[in-house]
Amino acid sequence: MTRVLHVLDHSIPLHSGYTFRTAALLREQRALGWETFHLTSPKQGETSVPFEDVDGLRFYRTPLATGTLAGLPVGRELALMKQLEARLEEVAGEIQPDIIHAHSPVLNALPAIKVARKLDIPVVYEIRAFWEDAAVDHGSTSQGSLRYHATRRLETRAIRLADHVFTICEGLRADIVARGIPAGKVTVIPNAVDVESFQLASPPDPQLQERWGLTGKTVIGFIGSFYAYEGLDLLLDALPELIRQRPDVRLLLVGGGPQEANLRQQAEHLGLGEYVIFTGRVPHQQVGRYYDLINVLAYPRHPMRLTELVTPLKPLEAMAQGQLFVASDVGGHKELIDHGRNGILFRAGDREALAGALLGLLADRQRWPELKANGRHFVESVRNWRNSVANYVAPYHQLTKHVA
Repeated sequence: MTRVLHVLDHSIPLHSGYTFRTAALLREQRALGWETFHLTSPKQGETSVPFEDVDGLRFYRTPLATGTLAGLPVGRELALMKQLEARLEEVAGEIQPDIIHAHSPVLNALPAIKVARKLDIPVVYEIRAFWEDAAVDHGSTSQGSLRYHATRRLETRAIRLADHVFTICEGLRADIVARGIPAGKVTVIPNAVDVESFQLASPPDPQLQERWGLTGKTVIGFIGSFYAYEGLDLLLDALPELIRQRPDVRLLLVGGGPQEANLRQQAEHLGLGEYVIFTGRVPHQQVGRYYDLINVLAYPRHPMRLTELVTPLKPLEAMAQGQLFVASDVGGHKELIDHGRNGILFRAGDREALAGALLGLLADRQRWPELKANGRHFVESVRNWRNSVANYVAPYHQLTKHVA
């Protein structure tokens, strides 16, 4: 039985696309008969326990890095890697893994490579997004800066040193191969959903509709984290035209994040106060009730390197629930969405195109059942975690020679 030690940025009980993907991967790997072990970096947060059991999975924790180095701009990353390396060596010595599987960012990969070489076992690196591109979105650097290029070189070095590379989509795979990495060394583990954990949309809860002033309204919605790349500012810019043609439209924004204050200010500046509802973050177990309030979901991601390369989970989750949605035609969306079949695409960055896509879909109700059914079929037959995780088998087998 193969023993796999996963090295993670963070995990459940924290909620993010990263943690949900991780939990799904681990459960499907266990279904294949592999033993999985899991270590999180100091970015999980302050901890006083060596491990934590969550939803049937045990996560070894790494204490926060301390000292002068940890307080400096570049020093904190070096301190984090040093702390993670020490904890990883300790955990690996205890469980004796057959393979170490590091997940992005590169701050996890480099310590994992170092420890794996000491133990003379294979190490793989799974890239969900490039660290340098995430830094651009967070505003900590700009594309083309010295820091950007230094980080990119670090990422490429880790890719070359790893025994095999996994990634989440074809856009990232093409970028990796373009760095001079043999195509046979890179395997895609596509984003997917656990179809059984998603129920088809139910009629909206009248009490919840009344609470948010949505009774008798047509609701456009977004549920998730408010990052700049999500393009929610474009959605607000498109809203006046929507309201002009459909005065019954309301925009429901569920969640929070770095852009929340800016979005609230924008809505006020546009005079949209009565048309935009900010609910704040809601408990995870309540999210389904909020999806039920929404007629059409909007995923207006801005065109940029991050969104062109990386596929999101949200459209797949919408398909699993039989939800309608429109999405910008960035590369990450186009890997998932067949325009007019399982979703509607519009020209990225174009508020008139976004408004037109939403108005067109709202006006064409006879298409709704087919779009919903096609989306659900796509995730049931193609984009489910069992299919995705099966792609680990051949590389693992080649590296360990004894995968069950």
